[in-house]
Amino acid sequence: MNNYELMVIFTPVLSEEEYRASQKKFAAFVKENGGKVVHENPWGLKSLAYPIQKKTTGLYWVLEYSAPSIFNEKLKIQLLRDEHVLRFMATRLDKYAVEYNAKKRSGVPTATEKVEA
Repeated sequence: MNNYELMVIFTPVLSEEEYRASQKKFAAFVKENGGKVVHENPWGLKSLAYPIQKKTTGLYWVLEYSAPSIFNEKLKIQLLRDEHVLRFMATRLDKYAVEYNAKKRSGVPTATEKVEA
């Protein structure tokens, strides 16, 4: 099983309940297909770099998961079918990225952050 990070931009017209339901739907889809959710991080409403479908903002959500490589095609199909999804990107994480994310979650300062003396 490989480690992946999925970033999804949902349409900004979703209510808070619909936003949470969409997150739960995709997290459950990962679990149903033999994957394991490592971490979820809802970023909330952010400005887009350029308009997508005449929208200038989007609801961001980042999901870190481990799953077999064949699973990503199934996930891609589900994301493309969902009308609430504006854009998505799945990235395979190497061992250094997995270690970095674990440190970041636990609060340990990483090399990219300034340490207060």
